[in-house]
Amino acid sequence: MPTLIDGQQIARDIRGEIASEVQSLRSRGVRPRLSVVLVGDDPASQVYVRNKNKDCESVGIVSETILLPASCSEEELLERVRSLNQDPAVHGVLVQLPLPKTIRERRVIEAVSPSKDVDGFHPVNVGKLLTGSDEEGFIPCTPAGIVELLMRSGNPPQGRHVVIVGRSNIVGKPLSVLLLRKGLAADATVTVCHSQTRVLADFTRRADILIAAVGKPETIRRDMVKSGAVVIDVGMNRVPDTSNPGKFRFVGDVDFSEVSPVTGAITPVPGGVGPMTRALLLKNTLKACSQIERSKTG
Repeated sequence: MPTLIDGQQIARDIRGEIASEVQSLRSRGVRPRLSVVLVGDDPASQVYVRNKNKDCESVGIVSETILLPASCSEEELLERVRSLNQDPAVHGVLVQLPLPKTIRERRVIEAVSPSKDVDGFHPVNVGKLLTGSDEEGFIPCTPAGIVELLMRSGNPPQGRHVVIVGRSNIVGKPLSVLLLRKGLAADATVTVCHSQTRVLADFTRRADILIAAVGKPETIRRDMVKSGAVVIDVGMNRVPDTSNPGKFRFVGDVDFSEVSPVTGAITPVPGGVGPMTRALLLKNTLKACSQIERSKTG
């Protein structure tokens, strides 16, 4: 039987560690603070932001959500981001994506101060990740969460062949860089596949660790996975629930029922990568707070 990698439990463990550190900071009069900017009324984004707020509350991080209408102009949003950059009480700034089509995401991402960019999307932080000089920078939360999942579930990537399906700036690319670095939590041989990869199964069947981040429901089937492989499913796809007409359910990028019997370990959807992404956001916020407070006294 495969081992189910419980992202919910691992995320709870991480939140417990963070709560202890936050309590230590608050005992010295420092209150870590995360500001989330939400533009428009996208239902999925609203759910994500509510969950982030709950997570912050659970560990003692102060969280505020700034709601802006979908009609908000790009300049109005940029001005709000600049004000948060300049606010000494704010340690982390996150602009929830996606944004309305009238607003250029790249310009907004680049407006967030690198020292408060807890999403890890700013070009400065991306550059630090690529060069291995990210000690004072921030790693995107989903890739960092995946590495934590592997390490804490007893599946270190060191010396193993990792195949990543997906090359997005949010998951595939930064994750490939993380796993190529030196150390127990890295030192992998990495193959990145994408929409133009010919005969995808030829690559996925060679993986000791297979990470699916393609954004298409149940793309990875049983005949695409090597027996005993570790499978990490990043996908969260809303599909019709055939057993409940008019209702929907969430599935991953991996066909769980087909693939799980042949794996050594696998993440469920939901309850796998998702909770880890949110836990690593808290970790980045704590890191931002510690660095900003040190700079005030240094």
